Amino acid sequence: MKIVSRLIAAILFVCFFFFALRNTQEVTLHLFLGYERTDPLVLVLLVFFAVGAVLGVLAMSPIALRHRREAARYKKALNQIQRQQEETAQVQAQPPQPDSVITAQHIL
Repeated sequence: MKIVSRLIAAILFVCFFFFALRNTQEVTLHLFLGYERTDPLVLVLLVFFAVGAVLGVLAMSPIALRHRREAARYKKALNQIQRQQEETAQVQAQPPQPDSVITAQHIL
């Protein structure tokens, strides 16, 4: 499986590398307030891809944190249930104690 994933990664790298080589023409971005910037197309695409990936991770972080909190709460509850089961098993493993013991001192 490791070989397959590395092979796929190598193929993707080669494809993206040749894509970058083929898209070196200059593009002009017209930004706010009349500001313009001219850069190679592949650099513009890379920057927008990186910004999109960061925004995607930021958008998913509240959901991931909520799942992490829920998992911690469930783990705590599970540990508590396991402790209760262990205590119950220890009590059941002990031999039963007699209800009362009558000694000679009690009779006199």
